[in-house]
Amino acid sequence: MTIKAILFDIGGAVDLEFAREMALDGAIASACGMEGVRVDQAMVEEASDLAVAAFAPNLKRHMIETLCGGEPATVARVDRRVEAMTGNLDVFQLRPGIDDLLERLAARGLLLRALGCPTERLARAGIDHLFTQGLDVPPSACILVGDRLDKDIAPAKAAGMATIQFRSGRYRRQRPRSDAEAPDAVVTDVPELEAAITELMEDKAR
Repeated sequence: MTIKAILFDIGGAVDLEFAREMALDGAIASACGMEGVRVDQAMVEEASDLAVAAFAPNLKRHMIETLCGGEPATVARVDRRVEAMTGNLDVFQLRPGIDDLLERLAARGLLLRALGCPTERLARAGIDHLFTQGLDVPPSACILVGDRLDKDIAPAKAAGMATIQFRSGRYRRQRPRSDAEAPDAVVTDVPELEAAITELMEDKAR
């Protein structure tokens, strides 16, 4: 089956998410402090790593539970404070070089679909025109690019798509727990991503 479309989970692959991660970590540390729970950067980073390693469905909650020792009332209050501080956070950091790659992929006639990101953020980054709103393409003709194995790679593989894990940010340490989560390729920068897409397209065309 010829590859006709590339689906991008925007967070992590297209959006660096560094500012978002820093804001969340800072809000958690601040909210813990308001509850008398003293934490430092190393403790927050360790809590983040534990949440990622545990494949926590709610990373923020898992981090808070770790830092607060699991005490339910304190966890709930910290969680509410963090949500109040970050709930309306609207930041977008375009990965260097990814816009040029998107242009090249579109010029090759590939359809591009953005997942997990409001259109207005893509517009502010100047890349909204590159993405289609809908795809009438079978999964076997698609490649999914995402940073999370549990929420990106595994569901896409189950649907029949080829998959590329972009190791970046908080989830760069995730490793497959089973073949169901093993991507077809792993990349860490834009040149590697372009090479992986080309190789998967060639493999599918054989």
